[in-house]
Amino acid sequence: MKQERYLTFALTKGRLADKTLGLLEQIGINCEEMHDKNTRKLIFVNEELKLKFFLSKGPDVPTYVEYGAADIGVVGKDTIMEEGRRAFEVLDLGFGKCRMCICGPASARQLLEHHEMIRVASKYPRIAKDYFYNQKFQTVDIIKLNGSVELGPIVGLADVIVDIVETGSTLRENGLEVLEEICPLSARMIVNQVSMRMENERIRKMIGELKELVK
Repeated sequence: MKQERYLTFALTKGRLADKTLGLLEQIGINCEEMHDKNTRKLIFVNEELKLKFFLSKGPDVPTYVEYGAADIGVVGKDTIMEEGRRAFEVLDLGFGKCRMCICGPASARQLLEHHEMIRVASKYPRIAKDYFYNQKFQTVDIIKLNGSVELGPIVGLADVIVDIVETGSTLRENGLEVLEEICPLSARMIVNQVSMRMENERIRKMIGELKELVK
């Protein structure tokens, strides 16, 4: 007997959405409409499986999931930590791997070791604050930046930065290095708390099948 209620997925635009769709297709969940790169549609539907999909900017995905506009979301762990929304994090999808790190010139290492009062530039002020205040017990002045945070130490705005590091090549090119690692990051699946109760069987089956794939 078919489920009448649609399950709605909020996917992060770009590589994360493409990789997520690739994974879902391997367990028989697909949406042909999403392969049309010229479409202007905002919501994509698979009527047969009673599924809906939409694409969103990363920081909005946890918001859609918390408020129930989406049952399921796929987003980077950095965004989950920074947004601090209420949702169940159910699966590490294993792609989009990188690290959240404290970076700066080599000379800044001793500022961290001696727990000095320093200025920290970051696109992720919540993550930076949590790490320095609750894990390092170091008082810092956190400056929110939206653009190239590597500029912070170079122009004297900040002593160090908190940012995502993939290869570290941008850091090296600008005379900076990783000073401390805060945590590993990757794409995660999150589920709305009410949906997890209402659609428990359906969602758990899907998570179970995905778990086998991403082992």
